[in-house]
Amino acid sequence: MRQIFLDTETTGLDPAQGHRIIEVAAVEVVNRRFTGNHYHRYLNPDREIDAGAQAVHGISIERLQGEPRFGDIAREFLDFIAGAELVIHNAPFDIGFLNSELGMLDLGRVADVCDSTIDTLKMAKDLHPGQRNNLDALCRRYGVDNSNRTLHGALLDAELLADVYMAMTRGQESLMMDIGLSSSTVEGRTFVRQAPLPVIAASADETQAHADYLVGLDKAAGGTCVWRQFEEQQ
Repeated sequence: MRQIFLDTETTGLDPAQGHRIIEVAAVEVVNRRFTGNHYHRYLNPDREIDAGAQAVHGISIERLQGEPRFGDIAREFLDFIAGAELVIHNAPFDIGFLNSELGMLDLGRVADVCDSTIDTLKMAKDLHPGQRNNLDALCRRYGVDNSNRTLHGALLDAELLADVYMAMTRGQESLMMDIGLSSSTVEGRTFVRQAPLPVIAASADETQAHADYLVGLDKAAGGTCVWRQFEEQQ
């Protein structure tokens, strides 16, 4: 499976108010392995950046002078993500901005080239209701090193998100591999078969300690210890 972990930085919060994308990054993962391929561009938005947004990502309009416009990179960006499953933290935000940019170019919508999107913010809220589920909080929760993240940055955040997602979804598949389980699917239902478990016999000292404990327990119970009665019957 080919997945693209995607993030954007913008001039503000709402494309309906004319805000634009100023950075886009996409990191490729195939069958849960980083391929080393990524797409990363800074973009000139041809407008001012809100002070609140700049405080988050630290990108100034001066930094973006001379960078391409979204229209200059739109087709190569679509080529890179085409056919992949997108994984985005707070997907409606990024998809909304991307669809706005594509719409201005008459290039359709993201769903035209990627028909599957996973929103890791929704996933995290389902897994950890009532807790903080921003990217920094998830990095702490899943032991992902985010010490280099002093400001938001699309490429770094996409890479961190990929690590977090791997940890969030390690679950049943890796557990089955770790303990020797196999599964089969019939009519959409998954059945798990467990390999024989190893039997570890108690040592002579452990057996004697257990017997001594039962003697004391039986005495304290006035001779009514069911466990000891059961063992005597055996």
